[in-house]
Amino acid sequence: MAAPGPSLIGLSGAIASGKSEALAALERLGARTLSADAVVHHLLETERVRARLVERWGEGVAPGGRVDRARVGEIVFSDPAELNWLESLLHPLVAREVEAWRRSLPADVPLAVVEVPLLFEAGMEDLFDATLVVVAGRELRRQRAAARGTGALEGREARQLSEEEKAARATFVVRNTGTLADLEHELRELWPRLVEAREEGE
Repeated sequence: MAAPGPSLIGLSGAIASGKSEALAALERLGARTLSADAVVHHLLETERVRARLVERWGEGVAPGGRVDRARVGEIVFSDPAELNWLESLLHPLVAREVEAWRRSLPADVPLAVVEVPLLFEAGMEDLFDATLVVVAGRELRRQRAAARGTGALEGREARQLSEEEKAARATFVVRNTGTLADLEHELRELWPRLVEAREEGE
């Protein structure tokens, strides 16, 4: 018998696959949702994390007592060792925040979903009862990325697993090659299996 609480689903996908649209659709269907990126932003505002960043990179990374995320990005994306250090600091804290969030949910919540762009790359699969990957195909994702002005996929995907690898590792896969209504329909069809994921994993 599963412990009290909803199934916890880790939602991921390649760049411009439609992760955020899927998260919003699941919320409309009744899930409680959380973005790991939002959790990271919150953590960067905490004294504990700010102090660690200043200790490693100097006061210039937190002018006026607030972490300069752009400066952090410049540091870590130009030096893989610094990126690895930052991830080793943040990933355990993100996991702890997600677990606390799940425990805080009311008993009648049927499903909890957390969007984690680098879910598999960060090795966070074990945090969840199941994982869900949104796929769209490279050409369609390239078109979407260009339409929203986020640039070429090649450089931005250098640190990520391929869409095919993400899908192969996922518990569930949903295609997002049509309209948002089509995506929501696919998720509605999958909903019962998502809700039951925790009991199936017991």
